[in-house]
Amino acid sequence: MKDRDTGRLLAWPSTLRARIFFILFVGLAGAYGLSFGVLYLERYMSAKAVMLGTLERDVATSIAVLDRLPVNERANFIDWLSRGNYRFVLGEGLKGVPDTSPRSAEIAARIEEAVDHRYPLRIEAIPGDVVRLQAHLTLSDGSPLTIDITPRGVMPVADWLPYIFVLQMVLLVLCAWLAVRQTIRPLSALAAAADALDPNRPGPALSEVGPSEVAHAARAFNAMRERIAHYLEERVQMLAAISHDLQTPITRMQLRADLADDSPEKDKLVSDLGEVERLVQDGIAYARSSHGNGEKTSRIDLASFIDSIAYDYQDTGKAVTVLGVVQGTAVTKPHALRRILTNFIDNALKFAGSAEIGVERREDGSTVITVLDRGPGIPEDQLEAVMQPFFRLEPSRNRETGGSGLGLAIAQQLVLSIGGSVRIYNRADGGLAAEVTVR
Repeated sequence: MKDRDTGRLLAWPSTLRARIFFILFVGLAGAYGLSFGVLYLERYMSAKAVMLGTLERDVATSIAVLDRLPVNERANFIDWLSRGNYRFVLGEGLKGVPDTSPRSAEIAARIEEAVDHRYPLRIEAIPGDVVRLQAHLTLSDGSPLTIDITPRGVMPVADWLPYIFVLQMVLLVLCAWLAVRQTIRPLSALAAAADALDPNRPGPALSEVGPSEVAHAARAFNAMRERIAHYLEERVQMLAAISHDLQTPITRMQLRADLADDSPEKDKLVSDLGEVERLVQDGIAYARSSHGNGEKTSRIDLASFIDSIAYDYQDTGKAVTVLGVVQGTAVTKPHALRRILTNFIDNALKFAGSAEIGVERREDGSTVITVLDRGPGIPEDQLEAVMQPFFRLEPSRNRETGGSGLGLAIAQQLVLSIGGSVRIYNRADGGLAAEVTVR
């Protein structure tokens, strides 16, 4: 069974482009070959009909003329009565072998019918490279007469016909390739657009120009992308609305808890309300990051910007340091970039106790800002999942250490809003690195 499947894969192309081209080429080449074969058969049948018609009409007349001529004058008319595919020979001719083929029988029948069966006829084949027949008969005076026949084959092909054939095959291949290209190109564009689909990063709509089927598929794809983006927007708006509406009852509960008598239950209630409030604030922050904050881009001095972030943490006694010398400027949204870096630094401080900030200028003009720590890192199979909303690692990063699972998701949304990219990876010598690229 496996060998059969392997043979099937080897015989049938794997790509749709190759399959369509193969089908078109084989079909058109087969139709072209059939037409050529029919033409060849028609030429053969025409040549055969001309030869038999000539034998039927002219041979009877020629035999009658020779039969009525005196014996000594017959030789003068031999060449005159001969034609391209047969000639007359006075005498027995060459010695041959009896020929009972259908072609010989048909030639003999035509000649006998033309002479009205007055002369007994015998057909023999003359051995040789060329097909050659001789019809032997006896005239009225007993003189032998031989008709040397060279059956006419297919009419000769013109010298230029093979070149026309090659030209037609080349044209056939080009037409098949063009048809495949016109068919597959919209499908390839649709597949590329589907791969690049990102509701959080709007891109150009798929072109709706082309045949009606292609335009319909493009319109359906564009409409689907808009529906997905609208659905995500509604989901984020719902999260923002719920989070915002929860703030009022949470505030009332906090006030009531503050007015209650001091007790262990009161402390637990205040702690729970604080945790709920942080969750609500994180939800509002995530919703705002998804829609962007309307901040305009501006040029910043990287050294001053990074140092100000590090100094703010150092003033509160946090171990945040800057690696190397930071130089240059960048065009970005300063507040969004600061929020991204503080999210990364907070995570590093929470799980490693310290953080390092490194800045690298690349040849393409982009700036890479990396926050590094010496914490436990993240399992490789969960590096992508931690960027999703409300995803928390257990047990290393659980509710006891704080966090709602929205910090990295907020950072990713803000990175998209500033037109950058983010990458999180484990360091080779231990710890985690969060890298932000600003274009």
